[in-house]
Amino acid sequence: MGELESGRKYGLKTRLVRGGLKRSENGETSEALYLTSGFAYDNPETAEARFKGEDPGYTYSRFANPTVSMFEERMALIEGSPVARATATGMAAVTTALLCHLRQGDHVIAARAMFGGCRYVVEDVLPRYGIASTLVDGCNLDAWRAGVKPNTKVLFLETPANPTLEIIDLRAVAEIAHAAGARLIVDNVFATPVLQRPMEFGADIVVYSATKHIDGQGRCLGGVILCDKKFLDDHLQIFMRNTGPSISPFNAWVMIKALETLDLRVRAMCDHASAVADALALGPKVSRVIYPGRADHPQAELARAQMSLGGSLVSFYLDGGKDLAFRFAKALKLIDISNNLGDAKSLITHPTTTTHFRLTPQARAELGITDGMMRLSVGLEDPADLIDDLQQALNSL
Repeated sequence: MGELESGRKYGLKTRLVRGGLKRSENGETSEALYLTSGFAYDNPETAEARFKGEDPGYTYSRFANPTVSMFEERMALIEGSPVARATATGMAAVTTALLCHLRQGDHVIAARAMFGGCRYVVEDVLPRYGIASTLVDGCNLDAWRAGVKPNTKVLFLETPANPTLEIIDLRAVAEIAHAAGARLIVDNVFATPVLQRPMEFGADIVVYSATKHIDGQGRCLGGVILCDKKFLDDHLQIFMRNTGPSISPFNAWVMIKALETLDLRVRAMCDHASAVADALALGPKVSRVIYPGRADHPQAELARAQMSLGGSLVSFYLDGGKDLAFRFAKALKLIDISNNLGDAKSLITHPTTTTHFRLTPQARAELGITDGMMRLSVGLEDPADLIDDLQQALNSL
């Protein structure tokens, strides 16, 4: 009882609550937490069959775990993906999705606007293994086309991008990738599967930092890779088994329970973010506000075509440098200073000195990440209180 009927198309809210549910003989209503590293066998023949893949049972939690499997199945159902695999962190998901199938001599094209850790993997880690990379302006489709080489195997992007909130045309970039015989990998962390499902636009692989909106309450780390069964069988499964970026059963259980409210939380955050963005646009010392849900966003039409709402992130520029940005952050009384995002609590980040501080000044300038730029992750507080806090901090300048 309680499991989703096979073959029936359930709505997103139902999938978020009941997807992948498997109850033990005890009939628990909350998903069971299998906090175990290993599993016992009735006999050695069973152990042999499981290691050969002839018996579907579990062998070791680095390979698979019943709680982790429930989380993976639920994520696959809500994303509309054939399969999913959970990882220890979002960066483990990104790195694994790339390294599990790339080889020496391959080439990757990536949008230059992305999280600093992702850019480090593309620019610094991959070349160590003989995998070349090219960074392009993700909004320029001609740049993607010009970047393609005979050995290009992957196109990688975030949309909306961190922290510039650039919107990249998923369908167009997917067509460029497939024409080149390459795969498109999309980091969908800012949009979440509630607002955007990249596979519907042609993406081959989708990755998440589950630490962000999926947990959404700042409790634990996790990541997810979503792909087709062939990619799992040919590349991902054996790589994960032998390199070990697996999520803990406890963290997977936390993520399962958090998914039950993901739709409610994300939609409320979007409503709050929209109100906050509009208020910031009128604030003193604010020279520009970037929010995909506003008509003045450079890719507003594309954002509406790909995303159902504008998201929970707002970026804005203060009319001044680092000192002014720091004074503003210290003047906030309700909003916390943190590099995290997607949390129930609103969080403010100064990208130049935190998430993107490892980029060269030239690279930050190309992206538009200035000393006066702030990234605000809007939470679940009363939006009027958030606006009051932002206004009093701006007025104090």
